[in-house]
Amino acid sequence: MQISNSRTALVATALATALAVVAPGAVAAASPSRSTADCRPGTLDPGPLRQAIAGLPDADATSAQVRVTTLDGCWTGVTGVRDLRSQAPVPQHARFRVGSITKVFTAVLVLQLAAEGRLGLADPVQRHLPGLLPADYPPVTVRQLLNHTSGIPSPTMPAGIEWQLAHRYDRWTPEQIVRLGLRNPREFEPGTKQHYNNMGYIVAGLLVERVTGNPYARELDRRIVRPLRLRSTYAPGDDPRILGPHTHGYQSVVRDGATELVDVTTWSQTFTPAAGNVISNLADLDTFMTALFAGRVVPPAQLAEMFTLPEVTDVSGGRALYSVGLTAFPLPGGELLWIKTGSRFGYLAGVASTRDGRFRMQYSITGTDTRSAELGRTTQAVIRAALGML
Repeated sequence: MQISNSRTALVATALATALAVVAPGAVAAASPSRSTADCRPGTLDPGPLRQAIAGLPDADATSAQVRVTTLDGCWTGVTGVRDLRSQAPVPQHARFRVGSITKVFTAVLVLQLAAEGRLGLADPVQRHLPGLLPADYPPVTVRQLLNHTSGIPSPTMPAGIEWQLAHRYDRWTPEQIVRLGLRNPREFEPGTKQHYNNMGYIVAGLLVERVTGNPYARELDRRIVRPLRLRSTYAPGDDPRILGPHTHGYQSVVRDGATELVDVTTWSQTFTPAAGNVISNLADLDTFMTALFAGRVVPPAQLAEMFTLPEVTDVSGGRALYSVGLTAFPLPGGELLWIKTGSRFGYLAGVASTRDGRFRMQYSITGTDTRSAELGRTTQAVIRAALGML
């Protein structure tokens, strides 16, 4: 099994479908609103979102948490159960695995270091991490790590959910993952194409640790979590648990011809360090994204990298859609919606915002088959309903 993340492509399909039925309209510009844990509805009509997440748990998902903010107000909806055994409701401000939304946090850490002059985005990675890549490997810049144009290959692992379940408590080091990936051929010459995967951000996490001399989790806490007063955001390191109030994740598995749901909440995230391991909740993600887009986390010169697409094509010949940490999707009228999605076994998550912050969305859905080639019904319904509020 080639280790890469196709979830953003699936969300792209859902977005395209949703946008096909969203009528374009004139929207007044607005300054990004201040985000707090409170979410006041104002005149926002949450009816379509309520319907999108109604009826859980079901065969598609066991819970959903959604938060949408527009000029008309803010709405948070929660449905389903914390876990199937107790059937208890989802806890208030429940935590979940954010998957590849982790990449936004990692991009911020690297951009902050660039703003401090401790590294340059045009620096070769080999200058800061000598010996990590083979001696004859072409120069890979820090920027190429972050916008998925490095060409560093992903590891190839055994296929099948049973292998994954059997090895879910394995502990990996970033160096091991890089060495395993380098057994495969280079995908392309650095800087010539774009291909989304985890490898650039795994290396970027190592870069953060080498430049600062501190573990990734400590820098995340020191530079982002504490300044923004995020109460539920952290990198778990080797701990396979989710600490604090949280939802349980499940994976549908077929055994002896029968389908069963396996609790996959406890799972080592050491295979996706700095690329997919962070834990958070809706309020924290909204606070983080609001502050980031408003320029309160990264200085303007470096923040511009997050809204700049590289002038290359992707590996299939299409346009590049990935900037540093984010993904761009065009809205009717030509405006871009900036999103990031993530998935880990048992968990689907997403964030989206217009550049001015007048529209923001965060969701977490504990889908029963988050690794499927099809995006779940609940997730598609949530995206469609939220985009209807633009």
